[in-house]
Amino acid sequence: MKKLLIIIMAAFINNCSSAPDKSIAPNAFVRVEGKQFTIEGKPYNFIGTNFWYGMHLGVKENRGRLLQELDHLESIGCNNLRIMVGSEGPETEKYRVQPPLMNKPGEYNQEILEGLDFLLVEMRKRGIYGVLVLGNFWHWSGGFAQYISWAKNKPIPYPSMNGGLSWALYMDYTYKFYNNMRAKNWFRKHIKEIVGRTNSISGEAYTEDPTIMSWQLANEPKCGIRTGNYRRWIRHTARLIKRLDPNHLVSTGSEGIMSESLLGNRQKNYMRNHEVGIDYLTAHIWIQNWGWYNPKKPKSMKGAEKKAISYLNKHIDMANEMNMPLVLEEFGIARDMESYDSGSEVTQRDRYYQLIFDRMVKNLSEGGPFQGINFWAWGGAGRPSAPKSVYAPGDDLIGDPPHEYQGWYSVYDSDTSTLELIKSYNKKWQK
Repeated sequence: MKKLLIIIMAAFINNCSSAPDKSIAPNAFVRVEGKQFTIEGKPYNFIGTNFWYGMHLGVKENRGRLLQELDHLESIGCNNLRIMVGSEGPETEKYRVQPPLMNKPGEYNQEILEGLDFLLVEMRKRGIYGVLVLGNFWHWSGGFAQYISWAKNKPIPYPSMNGGLSWALYMDYTYKFYNNMRAKNWFRKHIKEIVGRTNSISGEAYTEDPTIMSWQLANEPKCGIRTGNYRRWIRHTARLIKRLDPNHLVSTGSEGIMSESLLGNRQKNYMRNHEVGIDYLTAHIWIQNWGWYNPKKPKSMKGAEKKAISYLNKHIDMANEMNMPLVLEEFGIARDMESYDSGSEVTQRDRYYQLIFDRMVKNLSEGGPFQGINFWAWGGAGRPSAPKSVYAPGDDLIGDPPHEYQGWYSVYDSDTSTLELIKSYNKKWQK
């Protein structure tokens, strides 16, 4: 009998010591303690990804691929996903993901809502946390422009990939969201619908689900000239979410000082916009989109890297001053020579990723606030209908949204060097 007890105890101890550390799994909420993310008092740091189309893969006909993608992400240590949970119709509009979650104000596609439920359940099984993005400044999911179009009954001035209307004209149209009460009220009702939802599969209220790391106000909300309207919207929306759900963190989704008004001190405005109701800072870096890097001129990478680190360091300094964590939740780069072929080289991408990862490692070793990264974006097993094609309903959803040429920034399951790089760095803090 004594020998049997020894065997049982040995098996118990072995199971406990060899099992993955599920104290870092979604059985407890992510918290903020000063400049750190913690889970039950333990530091939580991550290299995750943007998986914005996750809820669309959760619908029944796509679930096989969703499970495949989640398994692959888990295998490289990506336990944090940034997911779009706002998608506005109608289905007739171009340059956006289809079908929409919301066909018109208050009218939801229940299959996609159930897809979100399924996604959260499967993420929890794998110890993966989610940042759920409630809105979008850009039109690839409908976003603020669609709310304004509904409110004013006017067409959206889409910027075209092939010229035509300018991005400035689109942004000027979309800035009106912050001062349009009807549009903002529809968005508030959307927040109440999603934040107040009960999962149809698990029966658990979203407010009680620790799989959700944070609610995010929007993807890349921008200020425009009128700082006051923008700041009031941030504070009122953050307070609404906190009132509905005191368990989860709230973030803005800002790309950083690049999103602030050109009038006044951009860094001070950024800090003021994150003082009330916001739990951590966010930044995005786009070295090609901002004109710092030309993929067809590889030597331009050196200067772009300096500018990227300088931009990141400014946000690390602000996070230190505010005693808040910082997440670089979007950064990406094209394949070598801006090829859109999924089999092309990614030497420059790997170099750039390693630069950013090393900056986070250095920051963590110094006790700094730079706590997490979400690269843009996971393409996984999906592929464009053709390299550099334009998205059409029925195409594979990948990391590149429908308003961009497909294959630009996507990281595929065949990009072994990039995946090994991500995996090796995730091991550093997941030990």
